[in-house]
Amino acid sequence: MRAIDFFEQGHALEPEEICILDEGTDRQFSYRQMREMTLRIANGLLAEGLGQGRHGAVYSPNNGLGFICMISLFRAGMSWVPLNPRNAIAENIGLLQDLDCEVLFYHSMYEAQIEQVRQQVPGVRTFVCIDKETSAPALEAWLSAYPDDEIPLSVDTDSTAVVAPTSGTTGRSKGVLLTNRSFAAMMNVLGHISPTEQRPVYLAVAPLTHFGGYVAASILARGGSVVIQADVDLYGILTAISRYKISILFLPPTVVYGLLAVPELSQYDLSPLQYLIYGASPMSPEKLAEALEVFGPVMVEIYGQTELCTPVTSLSVSDHYVDGKVAPLERLASCGRMVSCMDVEIAVMDDVCRRLPQGEIGELVVKSEGMMEGYYKNPELTAKTIVDGWLHTGDVGYVDAEGYFYIVDRKKDMIVTGGFNVFSSEVEKVISSHPAVVECAVFGVPDDKWGEAVKAAVKLKDGPCLDEAELVSYCKELIGAVKAPKSIDFVEDLPKTVSGKLQKQVLRSPYWGDRQRSIS
Repeated sequence: MRAIDFFEQGHALEPEEICILDEGTDRQFSYRQMREMTLRIANGLLAEGLGQGRHGAVYSPNNGLGFICMISLFRAGMSWVPLNPRNAIAENIGLLQDLDCEVLFYHSMYEAQIEQVRQQVPGVRTFVCIDKETSAPALEAWLSAYPDDEIPLSVDTDSTAVVAPTSGTTGRSKGVLLTNRSFAAMMNVLGHISPTEQRPVYLAVAPLTHFGGYVAASILARGGSVVIQADVDLYGILTAISRYKISILFLPPTVVYGLLAVPELSQYDLSPLQYLIYGASPMSPEKLAEALEVFGPVMVEIYGQTELCTPVTSLSVSDHYVDGKVAPLERLASCGRMVSCMDVEIAVMDDVCRRLPQGEIGELVVKSEGMMEGYYKNPELTAKTIVDGWLHTGDVGYVDAEGYFYIVDRKKDMIVTGGFNVFSSEVEKVISSHPAVVECAVFGVPDDKWGEAVKAAVKLKDGPCLDEAELVSYCKELIGAVKAPKSIDFVEDLPKTVSGKLQKQVLRSPYWGDRQRSIS
């Protein structure tokens, strides 16, 4: 199937039902209205010489018209480049250049940046402003010039549907080539992990430029409704669950932590929620146990990465419980078992690509029908990442006797101190277990004696103070002096990508400076 076929599937099921409700603009679109708009936009793109094999992007916060433009790129047979509006303009200009974008739909709030794009990215030859006329035509005026004629496309399932920039947590973003086949696998998995008997209603508050966009597309495939919020507002999320009868929600763990800290949380009706999917970064087992008490049996964890496209493991609603009670913290630290609805194989390998037995720690490698074809115009990195058909994730972990996978750390986040390997995630779990801590990040810094020293950046809850010595002592009691942080910075916030992943390189860089080697 092609990416656009999933929207067609939803249109066939519920042509007159609400497809998109944009809370920020107070506009809504039925499946029939959205289909007509995507046909006109796609015909406009084809009239301008764009189509199969070409790339286009949407530069906008979460927005109904922006989402319609994304679907329109699929209808025209083009490849969608998810562009993070929170990136620095220089980074987005680099992506538009590197990934050969030729059309850019943008929100007027970025008009000031568009002049830089025009000057520095001559390859972008079509600009359309999604919400009003600016230096470019307004979307709805632009599309009105084109017919809503059907577009018979013969798109190979192995052709590229998405050129997805990586999160950039370990360096410059790369373009990941995801095919129509990969997209179909994603839709299959998302339907499998969150089945509903009635039309699903999804709250799109996580960025549509990331995993949240795939979830939204999967809801349309089922004839459901997508309620769009432009920004993360904790009270807005809680109000929307009751107001719109939200049945499916995807959030990164940091936003879940924020919801748990809302003082009036118990006053909100959360009963419509059937699935609260979480991922993008690990969740503290202690906070997950708290979430299960608050939200009930609705939590679903997914594990994947941009290069895999689809989640390859899932900790289902039932996996969060053992004998009718919240599962032990050890189970809650798992990222689940292999998804069973597609062809996927996961192994744990050592540095010379030998399979390791259960319980032994190594790198997680994956074979999947959803995995990337490779990196755009980067065959060397592709060859290093996909070896003998196995995609090397860069995640270190193990599998237990019951088939549950555990991520210990990123290979690049392992700290070597005094000859000992310290996994930053293990230290983070201990620090996060302290009742005064909201979240933390652990990383290595240069040390003349130990080579690297364990350092933590910690965000505390409002209320009682906690000093460095107390928290270091707490860690030493639980994991010993070698793994306990040697120093702690208390911060107001931690740097994150738009998808909620910690940007440890931002925390590390001031300490490593111009050194050529940043081990951790």
